[in-house]
Amino acid sequence: MNLANQLTLVRIILVPLFMTFLLVRIPYGQFIAAGIFILAASTDGLDGYIARSRQQITNLGKIMDPLADKLLISSALISLVELDLVRAWVAFVIIAREFAVTGLRAVAAAEGFVIAASPLGKVKTVSQIVAVVVLLIRGLPIPYLELLGQVSLYFAVVVTILSGIDYFYKSKGLLEIQEK
Repeated sequence: MNLANQLTLVRIILVPLFMTFLLVRIPYGQFIAAGIFILAASTDGLDGYIARSRQQITNLGKIMDPLADKLLISSALISLVELDLVRAWVAFVIIAREFAVTGLRAVAAAEGFVIAASPLGKVKTVSQIVAVVVLLIRGLPIPYLELLGQVSLYFAVVVTILSGIDYFYKSKGLLEIQEK
């Protein structure tokens, strides 16, 4: 197991730790959870960079990296719904888009195609991470932090929807029914 895959595994292992600090009543737990989330999210770009720069892209990494991303974001959103900081429909829209694009990528892979992450998809990821972090640290005495959390969350929803549409539009040829 190379370093990139180890970082991906660390991201997966951090998910239950993140949720524990966020959901169990621990002094400053929400802020500790924010730190864990930031650490986990930072491994996302790092593992990909390491794999590409060392030419160590593996099939395991191709499967585990997007899975780790989805686990991290989904766990954060579901936890924030539990804490009444995110509306359920918002979490559903974001998580549904993740499943839909994952399914699209699976169909493409079965046909021998790879759907690479688009620039809009990368903006989507960053916007989701920023929204989660701002919502997690909302208790800090920073003016307008609560408003910034809501604005960043709804911005993430819009970018998430647009990037999903973008992936499906660019892949429409894969989805056409071919007559035999």
